[in-house]
Amino acid sequence: MSDHASVLNEQPDKIRFVLDGEIIEISNVDPTRTVLQFLREDIYRTGTKEGCAEGDCGACTVVLAELNRDGDDLSIRAINSCIQFLPTLDGKELITVESLDAGGELHPVQKAMVDCHASQCGFCTPGFVMSLFALYKTNANPTRREIDDALAGNLCRCTGYRPIVDAAQSVQNVMPGDDWLRQPFGRQTKPVQRVERLQGLRRQESLRLVGRDKSFFAPTSSDELSEILAAHPDATVLAGGTDIGLWVTKQHRELNMVVYTGHVDALNVLDVSATHIEIGAAVSLSNAMVVIVELYPDLDELFRRFASPPIRNAGTLGGNIANGSPIGDSMPALMVVGTSLVLRSGSDTRELPLDEFYIDYQVNALRPGEFIERIRIPLPEGNAVLRSHKLSKRFDQDISAVCTAFRLQLEDDRVASFRMACGGMAATIRRAYNCEAEVVGRRWNDETVSRAINALKNDFVPISDMRASAGYRLQATQNLLRRFYLESCGEFTETVYSYGRD
Repeated sequence: MSDHASVLNEQPDKIRFVLDGEIIEISNVDPTRTVLQFLREDIYRTGTKEGCAEGDCGACTVVLAELNRDGDDLSIRAINSCIQFLPTLDGKELITVESLDAGGELHPVQKAMVDCHASQCGFCTPGFVMSLFALYKTNANPTRREIDDALAGNLCRCTGYRPIVDAAQSVQNVMPGDDWLRQPFGRQTKPVQRVERLQGLRRQESLRLVGRDKSFFAPTSSDELSEILAAHPDATVLAGGTDIGLWVTKQHRELNMVVYTGHVDALNVLDVSATHIEIGAAVSLSNAMVVIVELYPDLDELFRRFASPPIRNAGTLGGNIANGSPIGDSMPALMVVGTSLVLRSGSDTRELPLDEFYIDYQVNALRPGEFIERIRIPLPEGNAVLRSHKLSKRFDQDISAVCTAFRLQLEDDRVASFRMACGGMAATIRRAYNCEAEVVGRRWNDETVSRAINALKNDFVPISDMRASAGYRLQATQNLLRRFYLESCGEFTETVYSYGRD
């Protein structure tokens, strides 16, 4: 018996999920087989396309329906099937472009794409259809900006997007009469049959898939997660898979033991206490961002430009932090507001400030067998000014060349507190301590800001790469500090959304 099988000591389970009203059961599956591979190669649903195999183009977009936390209604979200591992579908409903077929008639979203001539080669069209389908299931009357945001993860090489947006806008006139939409997932009445079917798939025990060389374990409690990681500290911890998926599809890594956090109840809690936003490490970026932006509205623009909706729907805030990419856009803002992490190993927990978590490039302070249990973000203080700026070549769904965040508190005209953090400027996301020291206690004026700008040279030694040169990064960061100063003084109020975006 293999080491994996002896530790789990249990007969392997079957993955169970719903597709077109039928319960699909799969056993003996490679834990890192993607949903896209299953669709195209196993059941020959070729409407879902592979374009990039890394979650960038949207040609592989499908929709997942799963029970909400109360278990009495459905949560609907678009995801990238090319980097979603098949076992993560367990207990959910999968909806593909073929699922929209109703007796041979086009779904309203499909018909709008045809009527508005929104497809040429057609390769990307199924992905656009599924993104729009998900949009109209959660927002009956989206604005133009909301349509743009919903389609930010779908790329088209032919049409130039205008007819696709026309199609999206025209759907508003017909979707209220769409019985397929209203009856299965209704806005007025709950989708009883679908809810009951998924309730019937709920597991009483954790999911365990054990093979000769590979295994997949999906615990349901922090205690179970602690136990398995204590026994196997080198196991791959899987959250949304938006980065780990690329390890498989692009780097062709073999992941022998995968531990999935998506079913751990304690890691899916999202609460606001009297002092903090408490976010479980498995809470999706989409769900976390709603609460963060509600309390910190000045971060709205940053989070709108954070990846794409399918990536945000699958990815988690805990995973983004644990991954520790030097261009992770959430961390600079979280650092300057004083975020801390609750880390767990066995039954022991400890709390660590986020700005002490990163040691070196993708090296963090987690000990063997330890994991992030939750993220604690302090509630905002009334007189603090907060901003975060993302600089990238493309507006939507692009990796930052530089991402900055600032938090300022004034007492009269003097700086009581100032924090600045940067991504893209070093091997890790880092605070600009020399810059901060030049500001605190001084008058908040042009002279102080000029001193702080010059001090940035002592905080970072940026690199040159395909996104920007070292000189460009430093100058851009200095200019963004100047911009923040002008914003804090009310001299500059426009954002990137002000330039021709309705």
